[in-house]
Amino acid sequence: MAIRERLSGNEAIATAMRQINPDVMPAFPITPSTEIPQYFSSYVANGQVDTVFVPVESEHSAMSACIGSEAAGARTITATSSAGFAYMLEMLSVAASYRLPITLALVNRALTGPININCDHSDGMSARDCGWIMLFAENNQEAYDNYIQAFRIAEHKDVRLPIMVCQDGFITSHAVENIELLEDEKVKAFVGEYEPEEYLLNAGHPLAVGPYGVPAYYMESKRSQAQGMINAKAVALDVAKEFAEISGRSYGLFEEYKLDDADYALVIIGSSAGTAKDVVDNLREQGIKAGILKIRLYRPFPAAEIAAALKNVKVLAVMDRAEGMSSQGGPLGYDVKAALYDAGANVKTLNYIYGLGGRDVTVESLTQVFNDLQEVDKTGNIGDTYRYLSVRD
Repeated sequence: MAIRERLSGNEAIATAMRQINPDVMPAFPITPSTEIPQYFSSYVANGQVDTVFVPVESEHSAMSACIGSEAAGARTITATSSAGFAYMLEMLSVAASYRLPITLALVNRALTGPININCDHSDGMSARDCGWIMLFAENNQEAYDNYIQAFRIAEHKDVRLPIMVCQDGFITSHAVENIELLEDEKVKAFVGEYEPEEYLLNAGHPLAVGPYGVPAYYMESKRSQAQGMINAKAVALDVAKEFAEISGRSYGLFEEYKLDDADYALVIIGSSAGTAKDVVDNLREQGIKAGILKIRLYRPFPAAEIAAALKNVKVLAVMDRAEGMSSQGGPLGYDVKAALYDAGANVKTLNYIYGLGGRDVTVESLTQVFNDLQEVDKTGNIGDTYRYLSVRD
């Protein structure tokens, strides 16, 4: 039976790591993800896992070590945040191009500068085109559940790509919540042993990792890599279906909250979805048809499915906790608008930048977004589609 606990998001991730018992963990500490390797290193020291823990001198070295160990045939994990994640950036693209299913716990924190240690999504969004699968969690339970499912998605023979499991810095990583853990043996059986078909230490089948990509073959390599990302969507759904059978918790590509008949909706990622759901509940009591679409799988982006879910909404707000610096809005805004355009869905859409650097996201601020949507519907005047929420003039 399920084990009821009270854990922070970082503890939940570290617990899942212990239950999975990976082969190698290279890591370098950075706030607010430091606790993850800290907790896990204690499991190593106490003999609760037989993982090789590799303390390195930088995050670039951490991802380099991950690439080496995964290429050698070892199930490999790490964790990081913010500037440390940015320091890995070169090697993130390398890991994806080598088709190495490394699992990274990313605790989202603002990228410098000015220096800030609080939550936004600018770190993860900076690498959205590096070729990594990206899962986002609203709360500690989802962070734990996503992490367990991540290995099955990334290591699938039709995917073989690295994956990052994202949660909001401090908001979920350090806040303690009630959580249901699976029994160790169930997690081990669900994730299974890592048995790569090709790896460097397989002496009977010589393998080159990281050869020079000459023009005659480079595009074919990228096309194959892209196919793995395309395949990940269906694999994620299959894995979620199996996970529901052992946990009773269901996951999809995204969550629809009171969206079926919604006139006004938010598309949102991460912990702010919880606040948004309270706003929707309040508005529904007033007879206002409000709803939420919360993204879980951001890469690959489930464009067709999102467009289908939003096609009947009158006015939509896409909420970006990262600035795209294009003068047109944020990265989620680009993706959702493109999805709607490709589907021929004529939905009036606003894009809000919000919550940067840990700026509070409140019931009042998100209520104002819904008020804006109703005003657009009433007047027919969409106005500026690129907006900031809760910012001083």
